[in-house]
Amino acid sequence: MELHPGQLKWLEKSVARENVLVTGNRWGKSFVSAVKLIHRAVYRPRSLKYDRAGRYRAVTASITQDQANIIFNHVIRLIRQSPVIEQLVDNVIRTPYPRLTFINGAMLEARSTQNRGEYLLGNDYDLFVFDEVAFETDPEYVVEEVIMMRLADREGKLDLVSTPNGKNWFYRRASEVIAGKRPGYFQSGDSRENRYISREFLSERVTHFSEARLKQNIMGQFVDCGGEILKGDWVDFALTGYDKFETYFEAGRTFYLSGWDLARKKTATVGVTIEVAGDLIRVVELERFKMFDWEIILEKIKQRQEKFPGRLLVDATGLGDVIVEQLAEFNPEAVIFTPATKAELLTNVELLHARRRIVYRRWELPDSPGRVWAFEDELRSARWDNNNECDALMALALAVWPLRKRSRPIISPRVGRV
Repeated sequence: MELHPGQLKWLEKSVARENVLVTGNRWGKSFVSAVKLIHRAVYRPRSLKYDRAGRYRAVTASITQDQANIIFNHVIRLIRQSPVIEQLVDNVIRTPYPRLTFINGAMLEARSTQNRGEYLLGNDYDLFVFDEVAFETDPEYVVEEVIMMRLADREGKLDLVSTPNGKNWFYRRASEVIAGKRPGYFQSGDSRENRYISREFLSERVTHFSEARLKQNIMGQFVDCGGEILKGDWVDFALTGYDKFETYFEAGRTFYLSGWDLARKKTATVGVTIEVAGDLIRVVELERFKMFDWEIILEKIKQRQEKFPGRLLVDATGLGDVIVEQLAEFNPEAVIFTPATKAELLTNVELLHARRRIVYRRWELPDSPGRVWAFEDELRSARWDNNNECDALMALALAVWPLRKRSRPIISPRVGRV
């Protein structure tokens, strides 16, 4: 195989339990994944205690079956180009899903991760190549609850391979590997490393791409997609600053503010309490639950006010005014969400982030069965044109609303409509 230096490096270094490859378009990640799959199937590299069984299974999976077939088709093409390797193939089956079996018992297949990995259940693998994981709609569940357990039988390896797609779950996973918080190997790749694609075409793209598009599509870097309410750099600062400013809050005089966004039919009730010391704000309490028993919600709010006494702002949209009436002892401020008030609330949160005035830690809480909700993920994914289910963000917006400047904001309110 004639591989460019980046691909050679990946094949040499990606031997950890978990390997992350993030590249620009046309870097050749599908091609190098096909080469790796063939090599692993022929040589079956693993602990000898598992090799005695003779069973070796590798899979390329992606968000759709068509996408998963791309790497599998590369595998077939490469095998047909090599008379030696072609002699090692026992059979190839295309239905109900593509599957290739070698004479040594090794099997390669292509599967879809649709329906939260439903089609992977009951299987076991030695190597799992997850292609375009950045575009998976429920990656936390698919990777942690489904894929990782498919590798448990024989201590299998996982390759997470993708072009970037904003600063989503894949970005967080890659960051943990880079920082050493999660064992594994990380590699990035620039499209221009691939000397087998047109230099003229790439040069033209580089000339016409915006800086963000250049970094994401050519350089393989994680950037904001555009339209986010909070820039990724602002969220990064807020997350890293929580522990950094601990002594600042301990030394100064502080007060508390609480905001509650109440659940609708498909959303969650979220309560956020902030502590304010001078010009700095930190989130000290966050609760999120999906229940519609108003008595429980009332009790939760009362307990929070007793623990963190201070001003209380409550979403009074719809039946929320009933809650407000029953919290009269705490003198709550009712806020009705309209397109205009939501825009002003979110603009205020945006402005506080832009001024580096707010910090918080990573809250991860159980969601629906098998799912984990992450505060960071919600903040990063919230967009001006799509924020109807951002309950924690709205609770935070309510909590910081009393801190707004009465003068005209630097960033004008924006209202998005789909």
